[in-house]
Amino acid sequence: MLTLPVHTLVEVVSGSLLMGPESTVVNGVSIDTRSLDPGAVFVAFRGERVDGRAYVPEALRMGARAVIVSEWDDGIRETVDSLGRHDAAVVLVEDPAAALQRLAEHHRSRLHAPVIGVTGSTGKTTTKDMLRAVLGRTLRVVATEGNQNNELGVPLTILRAGVDTEALIVEMAMRGSGQIARLCEIAHPTIGLVTNVGETHMELLGSQPSIAAAKAELVKAVPREGVVFLNGDDAWTDSLAESTAAAIVRYGLGDSNDVRSRHVETDGDGHPSFEVEAQQVCFPVTLSIPGRHNAYNAAAVAAVSLHLGVPPGEVRAGLEEASLSPMRMEVFQSAGGITVVNDAYNASPTSMRAAVDALSDMSVDGRRVAVLGDMAELGSLAELAHFELGEYVAAKSFERLVAIGDRAARIADGARAAGMEPSRIVTAGCADDAPPILEEYVQPGDAVLVKASRVMGLERVVEALTRPHA
Repeated sequence: MLTLPVHTLVEVVSGSLLMGPESTVVNGVSIDTRSLDPGAVFVAFRGERVDGRAYVPEALRMGARAVIVSEWDDGIRETVDSLGRHDAAVVLVEDPAAALQRLAEHHRSRLHAPVIGVTGSTGKTTTKDMLRAVLGRTLRVVATEGNQNNELGVPLTILRAGVDTEALIVEMAMRGSGQIARLCEIAHPTIGLVTNVGETHMELLGSQPSIAAAKAELVKAVPREGVVFLNGDDAWTDSLAESTAAAIVRYGLGDSNDVRSRHVETDGDGHPSFEVEAQQVCFPVTLSIPGRHNAYNAAAVAAVSLHLGVPPGEVRAGLEEASLSPMRMEVFQSAGGITVVNDAYNASPTSMRAAVDALSDMSVDGRRVAVLGDMAELGSLAELAHFELGEYVAAKSFERLVAIGDRAARIADGARAAGMEPSRIVTAGCADDAPPILEEYVQPGDAVLVKASRVMGLERVVEALTRPHA
């Protein structure tokens, strides 16, 4: 946790102290009064929907010892006076978001724990969750929470770490060239992990080489004495490996990898079992989360964990006990006896196929239903990617396809073209149109996969499926 006196804070953020004592010591940083602890500094920045300055009075009432603002407001002085908070400091900066990043950079310079940067087109959050579960068995770990993987979330993750932190896991997302590089300037990763290079962000970056170059920004940031972990089965790995002077460890399913998951099988619940093999180490693993593709994520996690000295037995236990963030391959049964696979947080062609495979591998008493929505940010690939996904679904054991969204209409087209009976295919304009369709068709014993890009809001479909009906 960040701890420093106000005079140092002012210097770090290149700000001006408007009021309050320089000697006040702050402990922690918050951008949300709902999670603000007494003694913290509150950073009031203007977001798309909310102006943080409006919450400065609440922050001071909750015990903030300092607030960082970009505009002076006489109401702040009045609030300080009315609350008797003359111990609180008010710091003026040009850009509160940049101030937050500078605080994180300053704090990172005082940490000695290995910093593991995780990125990739798909699987980075799952890999981060699994890595936290494994490393947390033997080390004091701080890791990215929720979707805090951007220019605000990464600094907040770093600022939660303390001198006693033994491993810091930082998930890094991007929406354009140079963004991961900037996150690396803040985090200074000593270990880099890339899950894969896919089609996600094609609309923004234009081509897979450009996507690979963006992911390579993490690889380049790892110092010579660090280690980079790459998916050895990914077509772009050789190119990524050329971007660093650090040691390279390759993981995956292929025999040529340094760490690999071998003999992957799935049980009736879709849970994969396999052997993790690395040099002279070999141990069996059965994951508690479904999806054959998670054998890749497990190999990545095992590679990093073994490198950091986690005993093989603890790696196995951590992998088997790992749970994922919400809306990522969540499997549960509704009150009405329907098995729901909620993977509605995000989607790409690769992750869509993996989710379809996961439900296909599960033993189901009734019928399998795929509720699939638009995949965003695919650019010129959108038409073909959605069409090919429909063809893929048609080749699997699904009795019904519900395609939601304008782009997803091409999923329906692809399924019909591949021979799926038109009577088994339904299209819907938006998430709110799907529940009545499913209520009429789905019955106890059926299994329903729900997946789309986040903008589609398919969690509303999941809520409808789990809502008790009279």
